[in-house]
Amino acid sequence: MIALDLSRLLSRAGRGTPTGIDRVELAYAEHLMANGASTCFTALSPSGGLGLLQRQAAEQFVAAIGAAWRGGPDLVQQNRRVRRIARQARIALLAGRQRSLMAQLRAGGAPPIYLLVSHHHLEKRGLIARLKERSRARFVCLVHDLIPIEFPEYAKPGQAANHLSRIETAAQFADALIVNSAVTRDALQPHLDRAGRTPPVLVAPFGVDLPAAPIDRGPPFDRPYFVYVSTIEARKNHLLLLNLWRRLATELGDRAPLLVLVGQRGWETENVVDMLDRCPALKGAVIEHNAMPDAEMVPLLKGACALLLPSFAEGFGFPLIEALELGVPALCSDIPALRETGGAVPDFLDPLDGPSWQLAILDYAAPGSPRRAAQLARLSRWEPPRWEHHFAIVDRFIADVAAGTAGA
Repeated sequence: MIALDLSRLLSRAGRGTPTGIDRVELAYAEHLMANGASTCFTALSPSGGLGLLQRQAAEQFVAAIGAAWRGGPDLVQQNRRVRRIARQARIALLAGRQRSLMAQLRAGGAPPIYLLVSHHHLEKRGLIARLKERSRARFVCLVHDLIPIEFPEYAKPGQAANHLSRIETAAQFADALIVNSAVTRDALQPHLDRAGRTPPVLVAPFGVDLPAAPIDRGPPFDRPYFVYVSTIEARKNHLLLLNLWRRLATELGDRAPLLVLVGQRGWETENVVDMLDRCPALKGAVIEHNAMPDAEMVPLLKGACALLLPSFAEGFGFPLIEALELGVPALCSDIPALRETGGAVPDFLDPLDGPSWQLAILDYAAPGSPRRAAQLARLSRWEPPRWEHHFAIVDRFIADVAAGTAGA
């Protein structure tokens, strides 16, 4: 029996655009619903305990939120439905569902697996300890990154300490861990060493699952453009691009390429927001979409000169593999996680080197750009990661954890 925790997805009901972690929890839910006969679903209830989600309600919710994020004919109505199902599920969790969860987990002969693939409530070590003790469950968690610990200057106040508590909980209680990259594994290892534990750690890169681009849809703009898909937050380095685009717009006017930003506005980004809202030079040169379903993002990305990814720190880099899957070149920060994810395909640049970014952007925007053509040639030999590959190794790993043979 596998109990997949859907707490994060429930907390994201009604959000227009999924983050990378949202995409992962959705992919796990859809995979286990399609292939996991011995699977139940749990979530944190409003009272603070873990409860059992009724299977039909869980399936309805996952189908609804997946459809809303991928795009459909009536997104407003879809998001209302997602919020309604999520609200009903939370209410149901209060009605004795914790007892139901324990009964479900104890029902089988083999030890069950409690699977948490987001960082949601991972800091609640007492909750996880009690679940393990009462149900005999083996705890498998997925660690996405340690960025708030490694780069606290880019995190919300208090987030570094909170994330350290999450990682310490994982190091103390996890019977096995899944990570998205060798970079994340290496960052996690010192915490396991300090805990004096050696649980097996599986490196399993994520897959990509985007809708097909519409056929014969014309370019959305009448001039070259670049796209940055990311929440607007300090570590994503939007300020570099906005300062660069202010210069391009001032010097080139209507001949400057466009910059399209796709992502919600995050925290402590006053300088970026001030530029977006108040800089006259950026009007008409920078276009912002705070919520965009995949069905609209795919054709937008497909027509771009390149994806831009100038961030200071990443754990994996979902937009990078999405762009490469669509055959779109990428200009990336030269950081280990993006090197691991993108391999030899992208052009890598120092995230502080504005002149190099400007030169690369102008090169890629030029008609018949040799530099862009060279990346497209590298891209033609690239094999995208697939969710089926991810789950093939994860399913075997979890089966080994349940049997007590993982890492043996």
